[in-house]
Amino acid sequence: MTYRPSVLALISISAFAATSCGAQATGETSAEARSTQAPSTAAAVSTARDFSTKEHGTFDEAWAAAFVPGTEYLAITERGGKIKLRWPDGTIREVSGAPAVDYGGQGGLGDIAFLPASGGGSSYPVYLSWAEAGDGETRGAAVGRGVLTINEGSASISGLQVIWRQPKVTGRGHYSHRIAISPDGRHLFVASGDRQKMDPAQDTSNNIGSIVRLNLDGTPAADNAFAGQAGKAQDIWSYGHRNTLGIAFDGQGRLWNIEHGPAGGDEINLIRKGANYGWPVVSEGDHYDGREIPPHSTRPEFAAPAISWNPVIAPGDFVIYSGKLWPEWKGQAIIGAMKPSALVRVAFDGTTGREVARVPMDRRIREVVEGPDGALWLLEDKAGGRLLEIRPTR
Repeated sequence: MTYRPSVLALISISAFAATSCGAQATGETSAEARSTQAPSTAAAVSTARDFSTKEHGTFDEAWAAAFVPGTEYLAITERGGKIKLRWPDGTIREVSGAPAVDYGGQGGLGDIAFLPASGGGSSYPVYLSWAEAGDGETRGAAVGRGVLTINEGSASISGLQVIWRQPKVTGRGHYSHRIAISPDGRHLFVASGDRQKMDPAQDTSNNIGSIVRLNLDGTPAADNAFAGQAGKAQDIWSYGHRNTLGIAFDGQGRLWNIEHGPAGGDEINLIRKGANYGWPVVSEGDHYDGREIPPHSTRPEFAAPAISWNPVIAPGDFVIYSGKLWPEWKGQAIIGAMKPSALVRVAFDGTTGREVARVPMDRRIREVVEGPDGALWLLEDKAGGRLLEIRPTR
């Protein structure tokens, strides 16, 4: 029988969000719920560590990283508000010009992204996301655009201007604010979390709980999902999302996201224009107090995940790997997991995914970045987290 929640039920869900997600004040450590579905590929999952690891310093709550296009410089954000730059010789220096951030809960400095390489020089267009304070006790994610300039012994960001904002609401959770630039370099995709408010993810008059598609100046792209429709948020590309912690394009130009479920139900989705991914009406997980949420199979009008996890993996971020150093990994999602701490690989068959490897790691993995030569660079979560470089052992 098809489940259709009443208005009262949705109000009840919203009220519960304040206590269930609010208790997870430091964020993204979803309780491991009882399994509601058995992992169908458990027997095929490898745990072999077929890579070597090299350490490159430690950071204070590192959240994101990106290589400066056409170079071996690696830019790293720390949630407290600092940007660090690793020089090719291994030197790490702070970058001046970072924005003021609202630090607390899950908030602070977020993602960093660069436009594709457009020639040499020492200046590079850069995009940053962060939590921004509003009036009273409200906050929201913001995205800014500026220019990173690298000199012989210093680096700075200049001309940083906010080009996009979430609506400001109470709370310090589920900002998401991951950034991806389309392969053609023409559009900016930004993940906008549900801010632990749940119901707005189904309300297309706002961009909470959605993935937005922007022009490079932050204006809504002309052919978005609700373009020209009165009362609709013009920047929405897809909606019904909970807390997206990674967005990435594959070699075919398809966009994928990875997001945290409630108690169970972490998922990867193939993102399509105008698709509704169902949160909070459906999920492959349940509420933190044990109340069940109907699965996607009960509501086929919602886009179902390519793969989901129950118990959770608590993803930090992921990349779709190029295959440069590990040809057998080409096109797979390489995921940094935080609970349990692991590096997880997912192979795709069309629009569905299956877990093929899960290698335990020493600490929670917040970020995964592919380097220019195909090496993978990982950032551990929280204070003292290491920057790790991994390469094949063969």
